[in-house]
Amino acid sequence: MDERDILTERIIGCAVALHRSVGPGLSERVYQRGLAIEFEFNGLRFKDRPAFNVFHRGRVLGEFFPDFIVEDEVIVEIKSVSAFDRVFEAQILTYLRVSHLRRGLLLNFGRPLMKDGIQRYVLG
Repeated sequence: MDERDILTERIIGCAVALHRSVGPGLSERVYQRGLAIEFEFNGLRFKDRPAFNVFHRGRVLGEFFPDFIVEDEVIVEIKSVSAFDRVFEAQILTYLRVSHLRRGLLLNFGRPLMKDGIQRYVLG
């Protein structure tokens, strides 16, 4: 599957529209609220901060909460930082593995241009 599928392109379009409207440098929570509005406006089904259990040897260790799951297919994680940190990549890859989803987007609204804040992830 091509990383640039129709669904992830629609999600990115929502992020770009929000970023153009409010700009960089706000809190992640503000962007999360704005992105939810954009998803609704664009007819995308989503879950906001859904809970997933993390297991080890059959026991629950705790829960994790990705920012969004869109159309039950794509994990969307939001950041608002000036520089990319490798821990963000580890986080979304772990989210994908634990959730059994294949596609993820890391959207960093802290960049002056949204296109510079987009990272796509596809598990094989």
